[in-house]
Amino acid sequence: MNMTRQEKVLLLILACINFTHIVDFIIMMPMGPQLMRYFSLNPHEFSFIVSAYSLSAGISGFLAAFYVDRFDRKKVVLTAYIGFVVGTIACGLAPTFPLLIVARTTAGLFGGVLGAQVFSIVADVVPYERRATAMSIITTSFSVASVVGVPFGLYLATKISWHAPFLAIGGLGVLVTALIIRYVPRLNGHLQTSENQSAPLDVITSILRNPNQLRALWLTTTIMLGHFSIIPLLSPYLVANVGLGEDQLYLIYLVGGLVTIFTGPLVGRLADKRGKYPVFVVFALLSMIPMFLLTSMQPSGLTYILAVNAVFFIFSNARFIPTQAMVTAVVEPKRRGGFMSMNSSVQLLAQALATYGAGLLVTKTESGALIHYSWVGYLAMAAIFVSVFIARRIRPVDTDAGESAVVNTTRPDLADEKRIPENRSVEATPTVS
Repeated sequence: MNMTRQEKVLLLILACINFTHIVDFIIMMPMGPQLMRYFSLNPHEFSFIVSAYSLSAGISGFLAAFYVDRFDRKKVVLTAYIGFVVGTIACGLAPTFPLLIVARTTAGLFGGVLGAQVFSIVADVVPYERRATAMSIITTSFSVASVVGVPFGLYLATKISWHAPFLAIGGLGVLVTALIIRYVPRLNGHLQTSENQSAPLDVITSILRNPNQLRALWLTTTIMLGHFSIIPLLSPYLVANVGLGEDQLYLIYLVGGLVTIFTGPLVGRLADKRGKYPVFVVFALLSMIPMFLLTSMQPSGLTYILAVNAVFFIFSNARFIPTQAMVTAVVEPKRRGGFMSMNSSVQLLAQALATYGAGLLVTKTESGALIHYSWVGYLAMAAIFVSVFIARRIRPVDTDAGESAVVNTTRPDLADEKRIPENRSVEATPTVS
């Protein structure tokens, strides 16, 4: 199946947005040993830096939920992305720990809006029966971030300073901003009905009255609690307890990203073919194995560490792809932006809670080793196990998206062989493979 040129351009730019956003977020975690040493931080204080971003992003996502469906999705993404780039550059210029927290909070305030809108655009354009495949393409940006962004960021941090990765991300963000302005068409199909002019608080009331949407939010919460209780302290634990060198940390993300580049699209096609929920269940349960192995790992060789980590990346990414497809389908397009912002807010707040909670459980000995990390692993596995039962009761209500996404453009270079006329919607026939 072939995508139209317009779809390829749109998905590429969305992937670039996701790439810079993800690198900016996850680069803090492998830099943990360096930042903890530079600022003399304990695990609790370091977890606070990571959770500050998630907390501010969660708050902004919550507030954005009341208004985003009233605007063209391109305008929302562009505004949020510019703010995110400014905040990221500020991180690179921050001279002290308090100012770094302020800058991370600023980046989080705008970054909290981005992820939800990227997935809303994909869901608007791609029908449910092909959506997992499209989601796998967007989530591949995480793999590329792991393969390219994180290792390069760590290299800059090691050779120059911890400021350098943020300045590099900010510089790349300026280029992506230009691509958004130049090539992303207007995306306003959800505005073509007067029903979108409802009161802002209707976003909350409609969710509270809809058990299906509430279950989707609970699914997001449990998965984030299970995932992000482990992730932030993984690098410090591998260095302090398992014997991995700081100069080898980039291999964790390089190997993990490489394997998911290949497995992600396969999982997306499998979920579209065999069903989102069955595929989610299989990989959610399988992901508990490497979660246990990582959080209880003793001093080991590099090959074993990388192998377990690769399996963790594969299974974690594989459970995320069908999850996103299921969650985007519990709401109709005209309310999707608000719901996905609310979902993003819940996701980020759960990340902040998981990160901060893990920092409270894990303590540092006088020798520098981290203890009680296995406790975090047990709680994380319990959360993932619960998510299987929540996902079972989620039902899609939007199975025909694609015809509702209006892309208004007069740009000839964005039109495929058949130009999309002004105020006409993208047909559901384009495929994503």
